[in-house]
Amino acid sequence: MAARSLGRGVGRLLGSLRGLSGQPARPLCRVSAPRRAASGPSGSAPAVAAASQPGSYPALSAQAAREPAAFWGPLARDTLVWDTPYHTIWDCDFSTGKIGWFLGGQLNVSVNCLDQHVRKSPESVALIWERDEPGTEVRITYRELLETTCRLANTLKRHGVCRGDCVAIYMPVSPLAVAAMLACARIGAIHTVIFAGFSAVSLAGRINDAKCKVVITFNQGLRGGRVMELKKIVDEAVKHCPTVQRVLVAHRTDNKVHMGDLDVPLEQEMAKEDPVCAPESMGSEDMLFMLYTSGSTGMPKGIVHTQAGYLLYAALTHKLVFDHRPGDIFGCVADIGWITGHSYVVYGPLCNGATSVLFESTPVYPNAGRYWETVERLKINQFYGAPTAVRLLLKHGDAWVKKYDRSSLRTLGSVGEPINCEAWEWLHRVVGDSRCTLVDTWWQTETGGICIAPRPSEEGAEILPGMAMRPFFGIIPVLMDEKGSVVEGSNVSGALCISQAWPGMARTIYGDHQRFVDAYFKAYPGYYFTGDGAYRTEGGYYQITGRMDDVINISGHRLGTAEIEDAIADHPAVPESAVIGYPHDIKGEAAFAFIVVKDSAGDSDVVVQELKSMVATKIAKYAVPDEILVVKRLPKTRSGKVMRRLLRKIITSETQELGDTTTLEDPSIITEILSAYQKCKDKQAAAK
Repeated sequence: MAARSLGRGVGRLLGSLRGLSGQPARPLCRVSAPRRAASGPSGSAPAVAAASQPGSYPALSAQAAREPAAFWGPLARDTLVWDTPYHTIWDCDFSTGKIGWFLGGQLNVSVNCLDQHVRKSPESVALIWERDEPGTEVRITYRELLETTCRLANTLKRHGVCRGDCVAIYMPVSPLAVAAMLACARIGAIHTVIFAGFSAVSLAGRINDAKCKVVITFNQGLRGGRVMELKKIVDEAVKHCPTVQRVLVAHRTDNKVHMGDLDVPLEQEMAKEDPVCAPESMGSEDMLFMLYTSGSTGMPKGIVHTQAGYLLYAALTHKLVFDHRPGDIFGCVADIGWITGHSYVVYGPLCNGATSVLFESTPVYPNAGRYWETVERLKINQFYGAPTAVRLLLKHGDAWVKKYDRSSLRTLGSVGEPINCEAWEWLHRVVGDSRCTLVDTWWQTETGGICIAPRPSEEGAEILPGMAMRPFFGIIPVLMDEKGSVVEGSNVSGALCISQAWPGMARTIYGDHQRFVDAYFKAYPGYYFTGDGAYRTEGGYYQITGRMDDVINISGHRLGTAEIEDAIADHPAVPESAVIGYPHDIKGEAAFAFIVVKDSAGDSDVVVQELKSMVATKIAKYAVPDEILVVKRLPKTRSGKVMRRLLRKIITSETQELGDTTTLEDPSIITEILSAYQKCKDKQAAAK
């Protein structure tokens, strides 16, 4: 059995493990049978299956709002595998940012995602790794994934990782990256997956904030036919990370990389380890992972998610929003470096025993038919992607879609940002042949899972283009006005808040709970403030209108404008800058930087190119502003605050509606910046 433990799937990835043919077979890890847990008020058992029954959506929504304990208690008991029953279903207080679910309960997330399915159906496919080159997919069974996870977990323990330690995972989408996440969960370590497109500076900042003991990476990555030098980036980062004791290096390519004193060849180490690892029994509110997201200040926030509540919410939303059924192939094309990859590539699907697709490539490699060729070849039933990719593919025309058989598709999903109506219509009509359910989902890193989406709903209920529409069970949206009062009725807009806790929501910001309270619970006391604005229609549906703070959404990646400004500020020739987001045909939003350059700086075009390079190095390439405009000064109030809304009005040609400018120190600056912007546009037009 051990000889085949890495099988035709993982064996291809971990080539050095192919020669383990002589090892004795070992039994699978023991799995605790589900136990009945205390569930508060009785008289209700809202089984997952009931959510699709006629009349159930209004009734279940009302019950989740009215009796959270009676709703979530039985669901947690019946959905998850527990070692120890919980005694308290929830204990939450938005005034202090205290969030607690299923208190007293103990379980292991990797057991819920692997062992329980291995006991029932070990050869079921857990992962289909759609590698960069089409037609070279690799299938990984639940048994193979469990044994690989256990070997990696034992490797981590051998190299000093203990319960409560933090491990950084700097890897692109791959089975080994998934195994790394689950291996941490198995031994009670905390993982932080850091997007493999981040620079060494961004990587180091996150490693240091999380105090990571170990980094797991690849020698190189492959994406869109290009090689990414991951190990070199890690080498540069860990020079500035005193807590890192080991760097575990796996191999995606055959190319050799420099191996230093901290570096350990991962495949060789895993080959020495046992394919069985006893799971740690974790408390429901122990940390599972932290994931860094941008804020309106320059410092990224380590959003903390815990064990039971997060897993339950990810699993239920995966099953009910997408109508996932046993035997389906679930295709979420998100990177595991983002929350979408955590919840709907890894934890939600695997907890449900699904087959989850890992997409390593890009939407246009080797051509604009890549997604749809993959759908045809893998027989994908649910496809979940970003509006940015849809808008990009829309411009390539319908032929690339219609070239491939998409009859396996049943549900299409949109994630990461609001989807515009043109992209929605194209996705529904062309990709889905006007027959697939299209779910435009709204949620955040902080919410853990989908909060508003067209499904679940009453059977056959309407779906409106470009609109998230219906709150998930237990999500109670509220719109607030500028004075902090609740906005009642229909056809109204306001700041989107949520009035009641739910199991999947974040628990804190790592190392700074006061920042957590200030960011999410201070603006509207008694409510969770999402940072987004929303519109409520006549029918009571919700449409997300975008961010209300200084966070922009570039191709689905949230990025604080302050982060870009901080990177720009390091240039000695640039004493001041202001970055805003503006509408972009493909990306949804793009960054526009206004900079003031010192008189002694010399050629400003050289400065602009240096700034682009600095932002790419300090953050990531996607963070580089599409436009950088040199101005003499920035529009400031008398107190010195930059009025970014005026800059946004200039870029979006809304200068006839500037609003109140009486607080500007010098109103003539508007004409000055308009002139500079017009000259820039004229110069660009002439260059074409």
